[in-house]
Amino acid sequence: MDGTVRLRETTAGDAASTAAIYAPYVRDTLISFETEPPAAAEMSRRIASVGERYPWLLAEQGGQVLGYAYAGEHRSRAAYRWDVDVAVYLAAAVHRRGIGRRLYQALFGMLRLQGYINAYAGISLPNAASVGLHQSLGFAPVGIYRKVGYKHGAWHDVGWWALNLQAPPAVPAEPLPYPQLDRAVLRALLETA
Repeated sequence: MDGTVRLRETTAGDAASTAAIYAPYVRDTLISFETEPPAAAEMSRRIASVGERYPWLLAEQGGQVLGYAYAGEHRSRAAYRWDVDVAVYLAAAVHRRGIGRRLYQALFGMLRLQGYINAYAGISLPNAASVGLHQSLGFAPVGIYRKVGYKHGAWHDVGWWALNLQAPPAVPAEPLPYPQLDRAVLRALLETA
C-alpha cells in the first residue's frame, strides 16, 4: 500500500467504506447515539444530502479509506445558519496518527471559505481521546447535557465544545453552499492539510 495519506472529497462511491468505518462506533461504543449501523445505501443518501451545503471529506491511503469528517446543520432556526456541527470518524487501526487532525483542519478551512462562524462538536462522555483532539484544535467546552442519551443499558452525558472559525462580522453574508466554492482552492486546501 502506498504510504501517502491523501485527503479528498467524499463521493457516493465511498458509502460502503464510510459505513464500514462508522459501524463499530454505532454497534460497540457510546460515541454515536445511533443504535443500528446505517447500510451503504443510507450512507450514500447522507453523503449526498450533506454535500448540498457542507463539506464531507475523507482520508485514504493506497485506495483504502481511513476516516472521514463532515459538517452539518447546527440548528434549523434561521439565526443559526452561520453555525455548523462537525464530526470525525477514523478506522480503529489509524487512531493517534494525526489523520483526524488533518481532516478537521481541511474541513475548517472550507467552512471559513463558506462564511461559517462557529463549529460545534457533541462528544459522548467519557471520551478522553475525542476531548483531547477537539481541545488541541481550539475547541472550548460550553456545557454538558446530563443523562441525555440511553444506550447499552444506561444513560449517558454529552458534552458540547465550540470553535470560533472566524470573527463574526457586523452584518454577515449568507454562507455559500459547498458546491459553489472554487474547486482549485478546495484542492489546494486538501493538499496542504
